Amino acid sequence: MKIAIVGGSGFVGTRLIDTLFNTQGFQMLNIDKQASAYYPNITEIANVLDKEALQLLLQEIDIVVLLAAEHRDDVTPVSLYYDINVKGMQNVLEAMEANKVKRIIFTSTVAVYGLNKNNPNEGSPTDPFNHYGKSKWEAEQLMQKWYKTHEDWNINIIRPTVIFGEGNRGNVYNLLKQIASGKFMIIGKGDNKKSMSYIGNAVAFIQFLILHKDSGYNVYNYVDKPDFTTNDLVFYTGKVLKKEIPTPHIPYWLGILGGYGFDVLGWLRRKKFSISSVRVKKFCAVTQFDSAKAMDSGFKSPFTIEEGLKHTLESEFGEQFFLKSGIQ
Repeated sequence: MKIAIVGGSGFVGTRLIDTLFNTQGFQMLNIDKQASAYYPNITEIANVLDKEALQLLLQEIDIVVLLAAEHRDDVTPVSLYYDINVKGMQNVLEAMEANKVKRIIFTSTVAVYGLNKNNPNEGSPTDPFNHYGKSKWEAEQLMQKWYKTHEDWNINIIRPTVIFGEGNRGNVYNLLKQIASGKFMIIGKGDNKKSMSYIGNAVAFIQFLILHKDSGYNVYNYVDKPDFTTNDLVFYTGKVLKKEIPTPHIPYWLGILGGYGFDVLGWLRRKKFSISSVRVKKFCAVTQFDSAKAMDSGFKSPFTIEEGLKHTLESEFGEQFFLKSGIQ
């Protein structure tokens, strides 16, 4: 089997390639606008907006894994979300059709459900609140329409929650870094639950779909259970790092006011800050999702969520982290 991973130079793609090489020995091609630091020999530089390049590169491919996305919450202009996530999807589908490739795995997002929903599953209404979620939902709708005229295709859609792990520098890393350093304040009560996915399990689930879900149109949430609250994360971080971590709380209204303040300051200075009203809202929101369908599919996650957090914390915030930062 020859697999094309579109957008494989990043965090998830690199771990996926590593997993597939080590466990299956598949032939793989990485298509990305960025070079790969780990797999340059199988990487071709191309953008999902270049349909002609995609058509050339997808020759003799058996399955496409589409990871490429515009996903940060401060992208400007906002049209980039729709260019990359929707038009890019259209280009990939058309390039696949031109090469008679009929299997695709697409990483969407639980952001299609919106914020503060009651543990939504795959059948729950969609209500995306930001351009990232809206553009991913438009990409899914494009695939739904496509499948109506391509019923012999196999389309698998994964809606993962936030993915964390060793080497990632996303929102969970930033949160754990603040907790580990002791420079952290909980906005609100800290009892809002956060669904998360460990990278080792997320890529193992993609591998499972490649091997075992080769027909039909399938949609799966992906979440590692149980869900942690912010208070749980603080407690567990201290336990793993053997460190007592202070947990001051500030009221939600004060936190969101500060977020709006940074929004204004960023607009005035034309600068992006790590704090914003959107990030405060996301931090304080309940982001809890049902993953029973994925867990009942026959997939067995290789790691518990506690093991994933332990690996990440020890790798990123062990003794060397405190020595470099001067924290006692």
